[in-house]
Amino acid sequence: MNKPGDTVILSGNEALARGAYEAGVKVASAYPGTPSTEILENLCRYEGVYTEWAPNEKVALEVALGACFAGVRALATMKHVGLNVAADPLFTAAYTGVRGGLVVIVADDPDMHSSQNEQDSRNYALAAKVPMLEPADAAEAREFVHIAYQLSEEFDTPVLLRTETRMSHVKGIVTLGEQTASPVKPGIEKMPGKFVMLPGNARMRRVELGKRMERLKEYAETFAGTTVEWGDLKRGFITSGVTSLYVKEAFPDASVLKLGMVYPLPEKLVRNFAEKVGELIIIEELDPFIETQVKAMGIQCKGKELIPSSGELNATIVRSSVTGEKGKAVFEPVQIPMRPPNLCPGCPHRGIFYAISKLGAFVTGDIGCYTLAALRPLSAMDTCVCMGAGIGNAHGMSKALGSEALGKVIAVIGDSTFFHSGITGLINIVFNRGNSTIVILDNRTTGMTGHQPHPSTGRTITGDQTVSIDIEALCRAIGVSRVRVVDPHNSEACLKVLKEEIEMPEPSVIIAKAPCVLIPEMKKRKDKKRYTTVVERCTGCRFCLRIGCPAIEWVPLTPEEATKLGYKEKQKGFSQINVTLCNGCGQCAPLCKFGAIKSDGGGDDAVR
Repeated sequence: MNKPGDTVILSGNEALARGAYEAGVKVASAYPGTPSTEILENLCRYEGVYTEWAPNEKVALEVALGACFAGVRALATMKHVGLNVAADPLFTAAYTGVRGGLVVIVADDPDMHSSQNEQDSRNYALAAKVPMLEPADAAEAREFVHIAYQLSEEFDTPVLLRTETRMSHVKGIVTLGEQTASPVKPGIEKMPGKFVMLPGNARMRRVELGKRMERLKEYAETFAGTTVEWGDLKRGFITSGVTSLYVKEAFPDASVLKLGMVYPLPEKLVRNFAEKVGELIIIEELDPFIETQVKAMGIQCKGKELIPSSGELNATIVRSSVTGEKGKAVFEPVQIPMRPPNLCPGCPHRGIFYAISKLGAFVTGDIGCYTLAALRPLSAMDTCVCMGAGIGNAHGMSKALGSEALGKVIAVIGDSTFFHSGITGLINIVFNRGNSTIVILDNRTTGMTGHQPHPSTGRTITGDQTVSIDIEALCRAIGVSRVRVVDPHNSEACLKVLKEEIEMPEPSVIIAKAPCVLIPEMKKRKDKKRYTTVVERCTGCRFCLRIGCPAIEWVPLTPEEATKLGYKEKQKGFSQINVTLCNGCGQCAPLCKFGAIKSDGGGDDAVR
């Protein structure tokens, strides 16, 4: 068991969790989203910390805010697009301030490894008028969480702590510390002038917010996480976070001002640094956030005219951007076979999307692993904006086109996403007399982010049993009278139901209910069939490939090979099921009209 003083290797997310534990956090709430997910998954292992997956990020921040009102240290974590959802309470929390410390960790995703956009969350600090810290590595991540809570309680403010994909997931050396406690005494204390944001109170709190920002500007000048390393004075760099590591690697002899607090900026420190270097260059990923503020101070500098404003940086990009030299990558890329993104073998989403693809309808989609259905060969999704948007998009198209949209538009949304922000969209359809058909893909988990539980799974983040929200009953309670439950593995039955519901002049919901093949109970099942190909029966029609299952492989043949195997000379190949990949869903068997697909139990098989 690790103890204070031990040196361990942790990822940035693990270090953030450890820092929260050491800082005495009592309540932590989050919605999973890469690259932030592992923070709460690690924090829930520590004793004395209540953790939960909330339905969405807005709820998570409101829970954390309530906990801090009760005088305990609280934490909310999310990815960058999640902060959009939580922006409403964040902006007002800047007015109310806190009792116990409140920290919001937001993980940005430069280069969009697992995101639909590439936003820079530092802009929220400026807009909401709250301080933001940005650690560069795992060691600073642990340390900065401690500092963030001290800062929150000293200045009566929520604190944003920004990470990025590389800092979140790359491991580093961390020295563990002692657990501390908040100086605030937990309990209920009525403070309506501080916590009730009626206009009269809010105006007074706005004045306090302005005073707080002035004090924070002074604090930024001596913030311990901001460092200056003097070197060659011909060229100096201002940077922050993980980008500072790229700068030091690219220009080891340069002078570097590494900002640990990226808002507010230490103006005096920046001016002093700028005066001592011949050329000042701002190195930052994504937006010119620091650059814009430095230029607003009247300081001449270079930034985005040299440094890319999208995608991730690295030492090679930083050096070549500044010097104009074509740098050689530190690590040459390893040549590996192309692996296009795809739904897993046996994924229940594949069957329902195969049926949807036959409708020829416009499909308003959503965020989740099922978004991969937009790719060939399924090509069964036409929009993907943000979580919950698919339902609203379908309703908007229906209202815009009137009767012309009937039978032509369908929305799809995952079960976790439905709880996140789809329920209100469905209520809107019912309330405003829409006629959209919504397909809820209920695979009993939050699939894309790593199989976290949600309100319908019947278990909490710690695995404890809880109430399982009945999606079918919920939809009926909202006012949807037409609710159908289908087995998504049975494409023919799904298509029949889809054709019926999409023509209905009223709201309808189709729940495609089958568990994700990767959840533990599915992996352990003993009744799983595997499917194989009777090669002699395959005619090479390639019809089974239309479902896009990675377990079905096409084996090309030369005319000579075809003749040798007993095929007609013109047959160009045959389909073959990779039994190692097959998860036994049986979606493929009904597709073959020649009986070339059978289960390992023997005999021809037309499942379900």
